[in-house]
Amino acid sequence: ITVKPLDNFHEFSIKDNGVGISSDIQKNLFTNQNMHSSSGTHHEKGSGLGLILCKEFVEQNGGSIRGESIPNMGSIFIFTLKANPD
Repeated sequence: ITVKPLDNFHEFSIKDNGVGISSDIQKNLFTNQNMHSSSGTHHEKGSGLGLILCKEFVEQNGGSIRGESIPNMGSIFIFTLKANPD
């Protein structure tokens, strides 16, 4: 996890070296269309809802979120939040 200042925001990056996410699935990560969940590194299950909720919370606080991933290499999720919220 890293945090760095970026204009009037703080940029947070969370990186893992898990199973990664294919480019087809990445297209809909932050939408409830074609919600998809796959097994994690230790075969844990998820609902696919977590990133949708993260997007809602981040955007409601004036920020943005994006993800980058390579299958079998891991993922990084980057989001911004206002440095001085109203």
